[in-house]
Amino acid sequence: MQFAGFTLRNNLFVAPMAGVTDRPFRQLCKKLGAGVAVSEMVTSNSLLYGSAKTQRRANHEGEVDPISVQIAGADPAMMAEAARYNADRGAQIIDINMGCPAKKVCNVMAGSALMQDEPLVARILEAVVKAVPHTPVTLKFRTGWNRQNKNAPTVARIAEESGIRAIAIHGRTRADQYTGEAEYDTIALVKTLVKIPVIANGDITTPQKAKHVLDYTGADGVMVGRAAQGRPWIFREIEHFLRTGEELPPPLVSEIHQVCREHLADLYAFYGEDAGVRVARKHISWYTKGLVGSAAFRFAMNRLPDVASQLSAVDEFFGRLADAGARLEYAADSAEEQPQELAA
Repeated sequence: MQFAGFTLRNNLFVAPMAGVTDRPFRQLCKKLGAGVAVSEMVTSNSLLYGSAKTQRRANHEGEVDPISVQIAGADPAMMAEAARYNADRGAQIIDINMGCPAKKVCNVMAGSALMQDEPLVARILEAVVKAVPHTPVTLKFRTGWNRQNKNAPTVARIAEESGIRAIAIHGRTRADQYTGEAEYDTIALVKTLVKIPVIANGDITTPQKAKHVLDYTGADGVMVGRAAQGRPWIFREIEHFLRTGEELPPPLVSEIHQVCREHLADLYAFYGEDAGVRVARKHISWYTKGLVGSAAFRFAMNRLPDVASQLSAVDEFFGRLADAGARLEYAADSAEEQPQELAA
């Protein structure tokens, strides 16, 4: 797929998720089949550029191209500066967040709250595109502010006219948060109105659902968020299904044990051991959710204080699974469980 000047391996995208899509997770998803992985959002407040969190989010060392960084804010000049700042530090695509429904973002009129002010949307998009003339800019947003005000078609036209190279649309309004089911009619309508690539997002939890959404909307690609938490191999499963029409068998327990182990090692190295142990807990929880014996395991694991005890518990858990069977077996509804992190 051609996207924002890059040739991608496929049309599968990792949604930007606060507290989730750090560099280790992005690298893992790309390794397991994603064409693009968008970073968790970076503030446009220059006063925070020196913070440890912002520095980590701007760290792309060793990351596979293309490097897409999402910025968030409500002031055109600050957003333009944030775009330049990240482009200077390795961002190859700048993505603008107008999709996050979190109160702490929307209360300062950023994220999806911006959809209420279409003239401001235009000013922000034009300012960012102008600020980084040699870096493609993309936009993620929702179907509207609420169900009575689904202005995604208008925002999409503004984006195209402003020089935005591609758009991703979550099939819910800001008021919906993550409740109910995503709808794809609005995305299908937008696809008929603009010539730039349209990426569909929302409730894409299986290879079959990915194909359905692509067929139904005519979208150029799909973006997977929460379903990839603890199951980053979902991208190769979707890739295979779209190419062949056949499902891959569940992964081997031994392979996922190794995937989890390598992911944890990257987290410890990226955050340092103390912070890495804390960040790793949620990922271990997601890796094991829905597997036999995982509830008791997660309860005990969340109280383990250090790297050695964490790794020992993970090895023991997957060792028991391997003794019970070669391949992972999930409860029927495990793919539908909704982790608590926020997709931007």
